[in-house]
Amino acid sequence: MEVTRRPIWRLLLRGLGVYLPGWEMPAGALRVRDGAADGFGPPAYVNGDAGFGVQIPDRRKGLEPDREIYVRGRENPSFGIVVAGPAAAIGSRVVDADALIRFARRLTFEELFDTGDADSVPYAVRGARAVENAVFLDRAAGIGLCVEVDPVTRAVTCPLYARIGDRSERTVRAYGTLPTSTTPNGATPPHRTPPHGAPHHDASI
Repeated sequence: MEVTRRPIWRLLLRGLGVYLPGWEMPAGALRVRDGAADGFGPPAYVNGDAGFGVQIPDRRKGLEPDREIYVRGRENPSFGIVVAGPAAAIGSRVVDADALIRFARRLTFEELFDTGDADSVPYAVRGARAVENAVFLDRAAGIGLCVEVDPVTRAVTCPLYARIGDRSERTVRAYGTLPTSTTPNGATPPHRTPPHGAPHHDASI
């Protein structure tokens, strides 16, 4: 599928490698047509052009999921973030593209903002606004949701959904919706992972 050639796919694979080491990575995405595909179903659903969403049974404040930030480009960078933890941390019973991008941008701001350095505020604001790709992984619930911002139209969609197997299965199945636009390709990701909270400067995502 065309979605596997976009930065959001590479960010999903990178996030799975960081937070689910040893799991079998998906080789591609199964296309969901009319809300149906082999093994696809609740808590996930498809909402037209907005892509995938998930229904969450609970929402809680104060949860702090793990996260890794990646930066693509130098002069006009775009940010990507991988978040791993309970989906209840997002704070919405229905998590769609809009809810996930808001959550991703809030986390990015919190990571980049230094409470002891007022000069970090403009950088944190710019970084949050520049988030164009985000992946959320909830291993306990067995779900993953991916959101992207089209660099041209600025449309926000969730083109990818992942089902995460348990420890005995250790597989991940990815599902994709019909693409509405094309995002430029990147290069091969680096192998080094910076410490938690440190942005990864990388032109590959």
